This record gives sequence, C-alpha cells and structure tokens, in this order.
Amino acid sequence: MEKFRLERDTLGEIQVPMDKYWGAQTQRSSENFQIGSEKMPLEVVYALALIKKAAAEVNHDLGKLSKEKMTAILTVCDQTLKGVFDEHFPLAVWQTGSGTQTNMNVNEVIANRANELLRSQGSVERIHPNDDVNMSQSSNDTFPTAMHVAAYIKMTENLFPALNELKSTLLTKEKAFMNLVKIGRTHLQDATPITLGQEISGWRAMLEKNERMLKDSGTYVLDLAIGGTAVGTGINAHPKFGDKVAEKLAAYTGYPFKASSNKFHALTSHDEMVFLHGALKALAADLMKIANDVRWLASGPRSGIGELMIPANEPGSSIMPGKVNPTQSEALTMVACQIFGNDATIGFAASQGNFELNVFKPVIIYNVIQSITLLTDSIRSFNENCAIGIESNKDVIKKHVERSLMLVTALNPYIGYEKAAEIAKLAFKENCTLKEAAEKTGYVTPEQFDQWIKPENMV
Repeated sequence: MEKFRLERDTLGEIQVPMDKYWGAQTQRSSENFQIGSEKMPLEVVYALALIKKAAAEVNHDLGKLSKEKMTAILTVCDQTLKGVFDEHFPLAVWQTGSGTQTNMNVNEVIANRANELLRSQGSVERIHPNDDVNMSQSSNDTFPTAMHVAAYIKMTENLFPALNELKSTLLTKEKAFMNLVKIGRTHLQDATPITLGQEISGWRAMLEKNERMLKDSGTYVLDLAIGGTAVGTGINAHPKFGDKVAEKLAAYTGYPFKASSNKFHALTSHDEMVFLHGALKALAADLMKIANDVRWLASGPRSGIGELMIPANEPGSSIMPGKVNPTQSEALTMVACQIFGNDATIGFAASQGNFELNVFKPVIIYNVIQSITLLTDSIRSFNENCAIGIESNKDVIKKHVERSLMLVTALNPYIGYEKAAEIAKLAFKENCTLKEAAEKTGYVTPEQFDQWIKPENMV
C-alpha cells in the first residue's frame, strides 16, 4: 500500500506520496490536469535547475540568501542536472499556460531534497520553495527563460552533431559519384544530364544552409526573460539580478546567454521561438526533398527508376517475399510532416499573448523540443541506416542516359531549337534512337551527332 505524507500550501493540506520530493502544488497539478500522455520535457526541467542554481548564487552574492541555503540548493540542482530526480517531475504539458506548476514542481523538489540534506547535517536552516528557491523570480520570467535555454542547448548539442554526420556522408558520396553522368529530371520528366555527385551536392548544400539559418535564429533565443519577474517590471528582484543570472547561465553552459533588454517583450512574446522553429521547418522541408529523391531514385528494382541501391534493413512486406522498401525515407518524411504540424501549433500559440503575458508557453516549448528531438533522431537514423549504404546502379544509369531524348538539347546551338525538337519527337514517335532520328531528318550527320552529343560535356 502506498504511503503518503501531508504537504501544505495556501489552499491547505494535501496528501503527497511519501517517496516523492514534490510538494502540494505539484500534487494538485497532477490531480487537476490528467490530460493526455505528454509530459513536460526534462530539457525544460534541467534548464529550470540551471536557473535555480544561478539564482541561488546571485541571491547569495547580493546578500539575500545565506551561504548554507545556497550550498544546499546548488547541491540539489547539480543532482537534478545528472538525472537523479527525473521521476519526481511528473507534470503534464497541458497545465497552466505560464508553466507555473512546473516551475513550482522544480522549486518543491529542490526545497524538499535540500531540507533533507540540511537535516542530515544537523542544520536548523530550512528552505522554502517560494521564498528561497524562487527568490527574486516569477514563473512568468523563469519559464520563458527555461524555454530559451532548453531549446538552444538541445539544438546545439543534439541536432547540430547529427546534421554534421549526414552532411559528411553526403560529401563522401558527392565526391565518389562526381564523374558518374546520369540523366537529370525536372517536372518528373527527363532533362539534360547531370552527375550523381552534382545531384547529391545539392542535398549537401541544403543542409549547410539549414545549419546557418538555425544558427542565425538561435542568436535571438540567447535573450532571456529572467529579471522581469511578474509583469516585466522586475518587482521583488534586485535591478542587477537578471543580468547576473544570465552571466551565470553563460558561464555554466558556455553559450552567450544575456538578459533581454526589454522584459515586457520577453514575457508576452515568443517571436524568437517562432523564428527558431521556422528554421527547423525549413530543415524538415529539405529533408523531405532528400528522402523523397532517395526513394524515387531507388524505386524498382525492375519497374522503377532504379538508379540508386539502398540497404535492405528489414523485410519489406508481410506478404511479398524479398521486397525491400525505403523505410528510412518513409520515417524521415513522416517526421517532416510532424514538424510542419508543430510549426502551425507554435505559430498560433505565439500569437496569443494577452497584455503582459503569453499563456501558451508549455505547448510552445513542448513542440519545439519534440521537433528538435525528432529531427535529431531521424537524421541520425537515416544517415546510419540508409545514406551511408547508398550505392549507384551504373548499368541502369548508363541505360537511362543513352535512351534520353533530352540529349537533343546539345544540338540547339548547331541546328536551332525547332529542328532539335523535330528530331526528339521523331525519335519518340518511331521508338528509335536520337542518332537514328537525326540522320532521318537530314539535319545532322552521324559524324556530327557523335561530335556534338557527348553527355559528359553537358554537365
């Protein structure tokens, strides 16, 4: 039988599981918001722990918090950042729109664990979740600060490494296939030749530009709301508190966080998150294109394009033996669809700031973190299980080039567009080669055709 203890807040007493460090406000939230299975991302919890650590140090430096209390808070924050208390952060995303209950969840866990440490040391000091852990803060400035810190760290330390791995793979393939001439395609129709390496270079360049756009958008997320407290005026906080906490966060993480120059904006607007996620959506759009190109080019093996060969990672069908499906491309394109949906949610939620506060914060950061996580995981999966193993089917590529009617484009400078078009139409109508059609029209001799039609010179 589960055992409980009584915890008290301004509404009175409530039972809390004996083995959990959270307090009354967390318990009320867990009982009042049993909505869905989506939980507040631990990335946000860890960001709040960093903020509480920085706040304790700054409040001590400003003479507002004793050294003994500060030390206990710092110890618990460090333990939290190591994942020791992950099970003690149970709250749903679907809670108060300011994130107050998650902020208090972190405050309560830190306070209760810190008091446990103080008692074990024989100290008479006791830490209060609001008065000490939340000193000089409001959920209205700590939660948006945590949103920015969590998103920036997640993107920098998870997404960028995965992106670089795929870029490296594509560069290797680009170099390996740079001289392999294939037929280009526009409008899903045959076009003039291109090398497979050139085609892949377009994919690689997309990811390079995506990374630059993500880094550009990330600079805006470095601005933090901390110091604004309830409505942006900084009530109950030292005038230097926000700047000093931001300096601590920069020192802890190695990233140049700074306090926002206008806290009224920082509490009620999330345009930075919209901009950041727009760059994530751009990445998703390019990944959709790359994944689709791969599965189209690998289609077949006998009734499709078949110019690429991809790894066979698992049986492709429950009924058709020997079938190989482009499953990694399918997973990546589904992730892209999810990111597009997340972007719509974030954009709408960010438009809902009323007066001094936007109260759609949890759903915004949940979707941002989910997008970064999904992109990171799917990019790494696509790279390791598909891109690295891509090979060219030289025989099919050669056959497609030789049969292409669009090689006739090379004749334009010599005989003009209309005569070249007549040759192509004749070749298609009579199902003969371009060379045969050219000779039949009398516009080009066989010797001229061989001299002018060289696919390797058309790329």
